[in-house]
Amino acid sequence: MEKDGAGESSSDQLRRETSEPQPWRTPSTHLSIPDIDISIVPDNVGTAEQQRETGEKLNARERAGPDKAAPAYSVFETPWQDQLLDCLLKMKPAAFERLCQRVLKDSGFIKVEITGRSGDGGIDGIGVLRLNLLSFHVLFQCKRWKGSVGASAIRDFRGAMVGRTDKGLVMTTGTFTTDARKEATRDGAPAIDLVDGETLCELLKSLKIGVATRMVEHVLVEQDAFLEF
Repeated sequence: MEKDGAGESSSDQLRRETSEPQPWRTPSTHLSIPDIDISIVPDNVGTAEQQRETGEKLNARERAGPDKAAPAYSVFETPWQDQLLDCLLKMKPAAFERLCQRVLKDSGFIKVEITGRSGDGGIDGIGVLRLNLLSFHVLFQCKRWKGSVGASAIRDFRGAMVGRTDKGLVMTTGTFTTDARKEATRDGAPAIDLVDGETLCELLKSLKIGVATRMVEHVLVEQDAFLEF
């Protein structure tokens, strides 16, 4: 006796296989995206070297941890902090001093005056900060720098404060060296508060001075929900 299915023609076998129900398979959603040659991107997004530097900055922020990591940016997009600092560096010194004056006023100072007198030890202004029943006179200095502020600048500023007030504030678009931060909080000397470029950017953002925040709708498709039908 011949076995079942023996002698079937190829067409009969094909009809039988295609008529049998097949298990459901979720279609693959993996997309293979080819590498992009950033050297051919238009000039308004920068050169390949600039894009590489931007990528390194983003990686550094991500390594700082979840609390300090910056939002994800496209490789062709400059972080808003860098754009803002670039605008600040293009300001004239007097305009930057007025900006710092505005920041202090909006941060709770009841009085802020710009002095900017030559031979005043680098003091750019004085402000009055009131906390409950107490008022403090604060001398401040504005440094529109791209590099780092060293310990010597902090010592010179403290020397100009002697006999005038015990509160000092240094604001810069750059950074402070480790020695500068140690000098600012040195034991036995009046403490000086420091505001670096990153902190200044966050202040401008929170005070909405030259920085606007827009909410972007992000739509996600939950593919697993369609498998229930």
